[in-house]
Amino acid sequence: MATVLTAVVLALIGLVLGGGGIWLASLGGSWYYVIVGLAFLIAALLLFRRNSLALWLYAAIVIGTLCWAVWEAGFDWWDLGPRGGVIVLLALWLLTPWARRGLSGPDGRAPLILAVLASLAVAGYSMTADPRDIAGELSADKVTPTADLGGNVPESEWHFYGRTPYGQRYSPLNQITVDNVASLQPAWTYRTGDVKGPDDIGETTYQVTPLKIGDALYICTPHNFAIAIDAATGKEKWRYDPKIKLDPNRQHQTCRGVSYYADAKIAAGQPCAARVYLPTSDARLIALDAANGQVCPSFAEGGTLNLMANMPYPKSGYYYSTSAPLIVGGKIIVGGAVNDNYSTQEPSGVIRAYDAGSGALLWNWDSGNPDQTTPLPADQTYTNNSPNMWSTPSADEKLGLLYVPLGNQTPDQLGAGRSANVEKFSSSITALDLNTGQVRWVRQTVHHDLWDMDVPAQPTLVDITTSSGVVPALVGPTKQGDLYVLDRRSGEPIIAVKEMPAPGGAIEGDHASPTQPESDLSFNPKPLTGADMWGITMFDQLACRIELKGLRYEGRYTPPSVQGSLIYPGNFGVFNWGGVAVDPVRQVMFGMPTYLAFKSQLIPRDQVPPPDGGRGSEQGLNRNEGAPYAVVMGPFLSPLGIPCQAPPWGYVAGADLRTGKIVYKHRNGTVRDMTPLPLPFKVGVPGIGGPMITAGGVAFLGAAVDDYLRAYDLTTGKQLWKARLPAGGQSTPMTYTVGDGRQFVVIVAGGHGSVGTKPGDYVMAYALPK
Repeated sequence: MATVLTAVVLALIGLVLGGGGIWLASLGGSWYYVIVGLAFLIAALLLFRRNSLALWLYAAIVIGTLCWAVWEAGFDWWDLGPRGGVIVLLALWLLTPWARRGLSGPDGRAPLILAVLASLAVAGYSMTADPRDIAGELSADKVTPTADLGGNVPESEWHFYGRTPYGQRYSPLNQITVDNVASLQPAWTYRTGDVKGPDDIGETTYQVTPLKIGDALYICTPHNFAIAIDAATGKEKWRYDPKIKLDPNRQHQTCRGVSYYADAKIAAGQPCAARVYLPTSDARLIALDAANGQVCPSFAEGGTLNLMANMPYPKSGYYYSTSAPLIVGGKIIVGGAVNDNYSTQEPSGVIRAYDAGSGALLWNWDSGNPDQTTPLPADQTYTNNSPNMWSTPSADEKLGLLYVPLGNQTPDQLGAGRSANVEKFSSSITALDLNTGQVRWVRQTVHHDLWDMDVPAQPTLVDITTSSGVVPALVGPTKQGDLYVLDRRSGEPIIAVKEMPAPGGAIEGDHASPTQPESDLSFNPKPLTGADMWGITMFDQLACRIELKGLRYEGRYTPPSVQGSLIYPGNFGVFNWGGVAVDPVRQVMFGMPTYLAFKSQLIPRDQVPPPDGGRGSEQGLNRNEGAPYAVVMGPFLSPLGIPCQAPPWGYVAGADLRTGKIVYKHRNGTVRDMTPLPLPFKVGVPGIGGPMITAGGVAFLGAAVDDYLRAYDLTTGKQLWKARLPAGGQSTPMTYTVGDGRQFVVIVAGGHGSVGTKPGDYVMAYALPK
């Protein structure tokens, strides 16, 4: 009976592989599945007839699959396992007495044993090798011992989202080093009480980077509570509730940071001499007294600035702030998030500068109307759907320049009818005059963006030593994986940027740019092929191969289509809002490149179903009301819900900013929190969040979808320490010291909605033992 059942199983496998293989081959894919499917069917027939030649044939299947797998994937265990796992397990079963009972003919055990041993040997070797790893060491030279960190932030503090207006995410503290970081231990835990509820939108996330001024940390929460915490003990000092209402139209319910300002016009110790500014998801900016959390009534209208002023189409939930404003030169620079792909009638992406003391509007820069920067009269509106800044800018007060990371005009995937201004500024890094808002230079990172390739992160400012001397530079990470290293005075490249051919063939009435810019410092992945498809088993891997062949895909910048296009890198981004961290002394960077393919399919208007009253999301059906097409977007997943592309999906990486060379790149993170069982396999998982570097030579990063905060040797990228977090750590850590000189590392752990990590409300602090 066991022999018959085994024959039936082999036959079913043969039918699935053979049928799927014929489908794949008809699309131009690999013929392996046709061949192995036929071999399975013949082996099943032989086994049903009790012919021991079945074992000989199965040995050939094992060896043939092994050779094919190594030829396609090399000695990468995570690529080899799905190709051969089921086949080797069946081979082991065929070697048991139950499966072989009653067989006649030449004994096939020896060749099958040899085939299994060969497979196990290759598997064992591949587990010790990582062909995707890049090993190396960043220079430890202190190129600029007295580097410009930007602003006058005390070493012990963290005053801005990126610590200073330069956005370096670098601290000069060095109590924690590569030699002692492994001794870090929990110092305190604070819980905000603000957790994701059943009525919240899916993208309710906790992404804040705390500020540290004096003896207090200042944070916001997803529902926009502002809270002050004692930096030494984690005890709450005060909290403020802006009483925002839930809105199903919002795509994001988050707060990445508050802003701090000390008003020199008010005597220290007086009310509102030091302020915390809270951006809210209902489009307000609220000024609070840093000492007690009371509203500062002299700011704007009773302490609150209405960010919907002069907005076209001021629909509830369509415009809001998710990122910390930048306060520099006495000005609050405010951008905003505009819902992606809801409508052609959405609010403006205008960027505004307000007086930090009074809240008076000083200038406005609207990328749809870039020359009119004087404050708009009350009876006028900004340009609807213009490219926006949903992240945080950086600034160089000495140069008088503000550096703005700009997004794309929505609808993202439809480019017909865009204005000349939109075509110029969309998906660019733009430098504005800090005092007037006038454009000084523009560096576009994607031409005629059809892929939602916003510049997602705060540009990082650092001085770089070149053959021509020290150049004030800007490092701009992008979703497509390019890092732009520019002279921040002019926007001209320090590391070369080239125009490369790009796929054409956009939908009728639209066009695709024939070329796209590409930096010589790039984490852009190689194009995907059928050999890159993955699965837990060969069956879901086959399904992914078939789907790949059914999508339009011609490499990076394949235009969206009615057929459905593969977008790789996807709009999740190689880099996203977390950006990179830069050591200005060593002139090196540390980051977390992430690789996930997405699908994008345009849906003609007459095929778009009526609204279902669902909650806001960037995945699934994006309606694009008023446009000829809606779009369905989402990650490229197998039938089992895992990425169709082979891992690694996430790395840590280091690059030398003087040479433009990637020095190391290592898998980062495990599947512990991606699977029903807590498996600690270091596959290299996706993540979203940012890194931090300290002068002790240590880089800190949470972000990955397993719930850990990790420390790395900045020089080599080697992991030195990790701490289990009680929830997802999709935020950016920061560091500071308190009165006794003890250095703390702090991260928020509250989970990420669309990524699906565990929600929570934790602020976690770590320090060396006293």
